[in-house]
Amino acid sequence: MSISYHYATVAKAIDELREKGFDEDFNLEGNYLSSHAGRFGDSEFDIEHIYFYEGESNPDDEATVYGITSIKGHKGILVTGSDVFITNTESSIIKKLLAHHNK
Repeated sequence: MSISYHYATVAKAIDELREKGFDEDFNLEGNYLSSHAGRFGDSEFDIEHIYFYEGESNPDDEATVYGITSIKGHKGILVTGSDVFITNTESSIIKKLLAHHNK
């Protein structure tokens, strides 16, 4: 996995991942990641790339862009703001995503 601390833009991180073949759009749905390819639990995907974005003047502008590959081979992107971690701390998906923030 590649963890990058980019301070450019979220759009730039998404563009870079799209160029690497991450074409699905993942969303958090309860305790799953979902896309048009299906729903995936925390053991059904790997995080391959992480881009951290910090807003210049407001901590609420923080975002994280994940490049994710499912066990079925679907490659996609998940974008989260800092608020998703506060409201879903019991989710196994969130725990998996947060595990990489402190490395």
